[in-house]
Amino acid sequence: MSLFAIGDLHLSLGDSKKPMGIFNGWEDHTQKISDSFSSMLTPEDTVVLAGDTSWAMGLNNSLADFQFINSLPGRKIILKGNHDYWWSTRRKMDNFFRENSLDTLNILYNDFYEYNGYGICGTRGWVSIDGKTENESVMAKEVQRLEVSISGAESQNLEPIVFMHYPPVYGSSCNYDILDVLFRHGIKQCFYGHIHGYSQKNAVTGIQDGIEYRMISSDFLHFVPLKVM
Repeated sequence: MSLFAIGDLHLSLGDSKKPMGIFNGWEDHTQKISDSFSSMLTPEDTVVLAGDTSWAMGLNNSLADFQFINSLPGRKIILKGNHDYWWSTRRKMDNFFRENSLDTLNILYNDFYEYNGYGICGTRGWVSIDGKTENESVMAKEVQRLEVSISGAESQNLEPIVFMHYPPVYGSSCNYDILDVLFRHGIKQCFYGHIHGYSQKNAVTGIQDGIEYRMISSDFLHFVPLKVM
């Protein structure tokens, strides 16, 4: 029973057609995802999907994408990305999954999931360049969601592992609001996506200030989920 992670699947199997194949390195990416999941994961494994899962503009339009994900092996834990326009209230998403028999899908939103003594925690995050953001209200909500997620895991004596969509650090820039939460809770591992193409050259990977960062954008991983543990 292993834990995997990957972000930015950018699926568009329904009526929200987004031809990702026009981008370099994204040719046949849906088939690559299917092949890698099928060859690496078992139904007992867990995989965190770190945002930008579907291009659908609403839940009803997302069904084909989530049926595809549900057909892949493993339990999936899904957090929000900046392009997840299908995202709704927790109740509506849970009901949608249940009504459509999407029984391997779980939403990570103001909570956490247990995995072998660890707490799978996280939130979308937000854009911040050295402490400056265009929307303080959104930033405050994301910081609060991360705090709630991590504190919930700690209350159950679980060691938190953090997954986000936006990177807390990028190049020489830092999101100090998010980092404050990570440092106060002694987080040791943080996984993130969002960064694509040429911009990946500035992505931070490895240990920095005591936290190990790993970028898990699907194109960076060549559409192969990263084994976390």
